[in-house]
Amino acid sequence: MSKITIHGESYPISKIFSDEFVFTIPLYQRPYAWTTEHAGELLDDIITFREDNNEDGGSVSPYFLGSIVLIKDYAPDAQVVDGQQRLATLTILLSTLRHLTPTYASDITPFIYEKGSEIKGTPNRYRLTLKEKDAEFFKEYIQDENGLEKLRNLGAGRLSDSQRNIAENALYFLDKLKDYSEKELLSLTQFIINHCIIVGVSTPDFNSAWRIFSILNDRGLDLSITDIIKADVIGTIIPLSEQDSYTDKWEDLEVALGRDTFRDLFAHIRMIHRKTKQKDTILEEFRQYVVKPTKDSKSFIDNVLIPYANAFDVIKNSSYQSYKHAEEVNALLSWLNRIDNVDWIPPAVLYFSKNKDKPNMLFDFFTELERLAASLMILRANINQRLDRYGKLLTFIDAEDDLNKSSSPLQLTPQERSEILNALNGNIYLSKNVPRYVLLRLDAALSDGKASYEYPFITIEHVMPQNPSEGSYWTKHFPDKEDREMFVHKLGNLVLLSRKKNSQARNYDFDKKKRQYFATDKGISPFVLTTQVMQEQEWTPEVIEKRQEHLIEILSELWRL
Repeated sequence: MSKITIHGESYPISKIFSDEFVFTIPLYQRPYAWTTEHAGELLDDIITFREDNNEDGGSVSPYFLGSIVLIKDYAPDAQVVDGQQRLATLTILLSTLRHLTPTYASDITPFIYEKGSEIKGTPNRYRLTLKEKDAEFFKEYIQDENGLEKLRNLGAGRLSDSQRNIAENALYFLDKLKDYSEKELLSLTQFIINHCIIVGVSTPDFNSAWRIFSILNDRGLDLSITDIIKADVIGTIIPLSEQDSYTDKWEDLEVALGRDTFRDLFAHIRMIHRKTKQKDTILEEFRQYVVKPTKDSKSFIDNVLIPYANAFDVIKNSSYQSYKHAEEVNALLSWLNRIDNVDWIPPAVLYFSKNKDKPNMLFDFFTELERLAASLMILRANINQRLDRYGKLLTFIDAEDDLNKSSSPLQLTPQERSEILNALNGNIYLSKNVPRYVLLRLDAALSDGKASYEYPFITIEHVMPQNPSEGSYWTKHFPDKEDREMFVHKLGNLVLLSRKKNSQARNYDFDKKKRQYFATDKGISPFVLTTQVMQEQEWTPEVIEKRQEHLIEILSELWRL
């Protein structure tokens, strides 16, 4: 049996996107899935690191972009087992920089593809080829010159999810970098090409490559950060006779929350104290900014860990108990737990731990926090933008500053309110995770908060279908294709169903759709939004417009927009 070789080496991007590698994505890989949040985080991290480590006259520190796992021998051909999202996003970023720096475009193109030769009859050789379904799209609109110009005028209606992600990330980069001068963009490009590093781990055998990937991504039940910090903290408690009782306190919290949730708590505590995105290992930052400033280990457990753990437990389980506002606070916590990120939790934990016996203040705070968290989700703020906002909010809470004044990070600016209204009035169905939250929030408002949403399935359905058949009810009432595209993904054309989607039922005419698809076995829908639609006699552009205005008014009042 021949010995399998494993090769690992760090490469600058100039080597990653060179003749040394020809990357392809195997059929078993998932499609491109990074959203503008992931792409924005990558770009922000590169820019921030470059600015923080720019030493005039000295060497520039390299920035580590992570690792990739490849099936590769000595030839350039490399199948990507792990790292597709990063490699594709970097290609999109380089294409954006090429588009924005026409003077240097010819110098950037070789990192995207090697030009073919008319004389030799050779085609372009692309540094990265996506799966067959997306490969041509990626070449035409990203890798080839002038692709981004064509992308600006491309409608998103018939794109697959992966193609939409590619397009949205490219347009996001263009918008993010449009105000940079060509000189600044050149400098950024030089930093990415020469000083951003990827570790490539390769083996010629699929099984060993997959084994490497599994090991790199396996979290298992090995020692976690909480175990290491526990040893640090408990080991310094004096007198030694008290170590057992504090060990019991620690372990009781871990059992009550569960090991994974307990580990999550430490990330939130780090944020509460650090108030900014993690820049070092969480262990180093926790030691430096949480444990070290605390008076002693017993104080850390009694005055930090226990109250924050108790607050976190209440927040995660929406289990606040009080003589006043308990139902309202728990309802707000339930909504917050539906938000598609957890970055709002540190301010929630800090404020709750400070004011757990003040139900009026908790009700007011969580009303405002849900408004802020929902707004940032609707605006698709990326993780860096969210952490910056919540870090400022933590500072306000710590200082006991007025959270209701206009300059408070808890409040929305006039520009943010305007942008939220624009987003709500747009093609909201296409915004990942947003439509479900907004529709459920609307439904609760219409039912005065009395509706329950604990169904096995809650799906979103278009009243007018996305692709109506020619000659159907829908093309008769919406004969203009532009009208159909304008209305189809709007709030006014969306309803909630407590069942799985039925592809055949989507194209039923309006009456049949109401009777056989929107209704339940009992003849009515559990959702007010859907019941309202079932009461309509016809479904026309005028009906959608009127319903759209009504729903926006409700949200505007709910979130004070």
